[in-house]
Order: sequence, then structure tokens, then C-alpha cells
Amino acid sequence: MALAAEPQLDADVFGAAALDTDVLRQALRAAGLRVTAPRLAVLEAVEKHPHSSAEEIFTRVQQLLGSSSPQAVYGILAVFTSAGLARRFDPPGSPALFERKVGDNHHHLLCVRCGAVKDVDCVIGEAPCLTPSDTSGFEIFAAEVIFNGICEECQTASAQ
Repeated sequence: MALAAEPQLDADVFGAAALDTDVLRQALRAAGLRVTAPRLAVLEAVEKHPHSSAEEIFTRVQQLLGSSSPQAVYGILAVFTSAGLARRFDPPGSPALFERKVGDNHHHLLCVRCGAVKDVDCVIGEAPCLTPSDTSGFEIFAAEVIFNGICEECQTASAQ
């Protein structure tokens, strides 16, 4: 089903050159989801700006589409998370963040000063890379790790 007057994904809104919308459409269809302009815009925002909050994604979607609602963006993000198109992680004391890097075994570095987030691969390379001393009967398939620290930029700024 074709979308009427589907907006073009704008490089000015999303940073570097816009992603090929055909790739995004294929990802939505592969997840069994209908292709809509709001879903394409949210998927583009998450792809181009990993580690963004729902509010940041909403702002980008609103700039692109001209109108949207926070509820619609939150709903789409929930659907994407359930469908495996996006990953949600919850840094302590911060809003949930979203990224498209799913299905691998990576963790996050979080700067406690500026909030910068970087991906870091697990040293073991396969999930779970950490195991609890007692599983209490759980089958463990993943470990969510956020390393808190101070990024290089903040360290440099503090030294000056």
C-alpha cells in the first residue's frame, strides 16, 4: 500500500545524508509492521541518532513531519522494541534511551557529567557475558551493563 504524499527524510533534520528509505521500509516489513510515515520517521531518527530519548526522537519526528504527538512516538518506540527493531536501555537517573543496534552483545559507557553514551563490546563476545552467582532457576540469556564514568572530553575540560 503506497503512502500518499510521503515526506522525504531530510538530511537537515537528521544530520548526515538521509538513509535509504527502502532499507527502512524493508526493516518494517520484515518485522511484520505496516509502513507509515510516522514509523519511517521514528526509525530514521533512532538509526541516525542512537542513544536518544523518546523526547529527542519526538522533536526530530515533529521537525520532519510537521506534526506528531509524544504519545504516537512513545507508542511506535514500544512497538519497535517489542518487534526487535530498536533496543531500549535505562541509564540510572536518566530517561530511557533507544538505539537500533539490537541482537548483539554490547553494553554502554555513560559519562556521569555530560550524559554521553558510547557502545562497548562485551569481552566474551556472546550473551550473557556476565552470570550471577545464583540464577535462582532462571535461564540467563543476556546481561545489561552500563559502565559509569567520565568521558575523555569532560576529563580534558576538568584538567584545564
